Amino acid sequence: MSSISSARPTRGWSFWWKPLLFLLVAGIGLYYVKWSPYYLKAFVAADNHSIGASILNDNQGEPLAAALAYAKVYFLAIWKAAVLAVILGSLIQVLIPRDWLLRLFGKAGLGSTLRGGLFALPGMMCTCCAAPVAAGMRRQNVSVGAALAFWIANPVLNPATLVFMGFVLGWGFTALRLVAGLVLVIGVSLIAQRISRPQSIPDAALDAVSEASTVDQQNFFSRWGRTLWQLFWNTIPVYLLAVLLLGAARVWLFPHVDGAMGDSLMWLVPLAIVGTLFVIPTAAEIPIVQTMMALGMGTAPAVALLMTLPSVSLPSLLMLRKDFDTRVLVSVALMTMLVGVISGLAGMWLL
Repeated sequence: MSSISSARPTRGWSFWWKPLLFLLVAGIGLYYVKWSPYYLKAFVAADNHSIGASILNDNQGEPLAAALAYAKVYFLAIWKAAVLAVILGSLIQVLIPRDWLLRLFGKAGLGSTLRGGLFALPGMMCTCCAAPVAAGMRRQNVSVGAALAFWIANPVLNPATLVFMGFVLGWGFTALRLVAGLVLVIGVSLIAQRISRPQSIPDAALDAVSEASTVDQQNFFSRWGRTLWQLFWNTIPVYLLAVLLLGAARVWLFPHVDGAMGDSLMWLVPLAIVGTLFVIPTAAEIPIVQTMMALGMGTAPAVALLMTLPSVSLPSLLMLRKDFDTRVLVSVALMTMLVGVISGLAGMWLL
């Protein structure tokens, strides 16, 4: 670690404009896509105790019609955030010095994981929109734990979603989501880090510092264009296909809710599995659960959906298939299901 810290290359304005540009793009993009709309939506949630209708509320019975209808509603809700996510995921690879990222997020341990989770809080993205940025971080040799913490914390610890949830479902649900979310983000990321069998410092760290001491001679736009295309091609096509397939499968994944859907494990476990695999826009779990509880769903499966629906999804797992080991992604999915079940049981007793 001392060899990394001792390397302090001389850097002038030609170096500093790149991270400043990244902050400018991120700030303007997030204000337009996330911060301003969510600020206004918080007042809607406080006044109406609702943030809109459930995205699953169109009662489509034919799989093809269900797939097209869901894809239309879903992509209209997230396309701006998805475009911003791919841009930021590519820019983090060409504008942020790799040695900076390694110093902050490169070491396998609690510190990097916590910083990865904190780095996610301003983003407030859904799991699929956070995936390209997490992929960009991994391609800069950020540790598995830090990248996973960033990816999972974006939807699970989203400050705006927690506020909406408090106004719509009650602050007890928000408190449980926050506590379980911290366990999910930190615990799952650290366990997955150990499963990946990492070194304490990535081998690429020393090379990254030596690269940072020399000026990159390649044209910025050429380098960014290549990085942007690679990230887009590796994430977006499989994302689109997976959303269509899940849109069709929702005919079977979400059964009709009635008073019989209580707090038994017969409902809790399957819905925790479905919630982990299904894909939704940011905060869409709130109207989904609000509608289902009004129709008779018990507290336990409702809490399980509140935890699992936003955390990860099959499309986001597939988007990261080239940047994380398969064992890591499967472990994250299974642990998310487990946290959903345990949270549901806790919610049944506490709420």
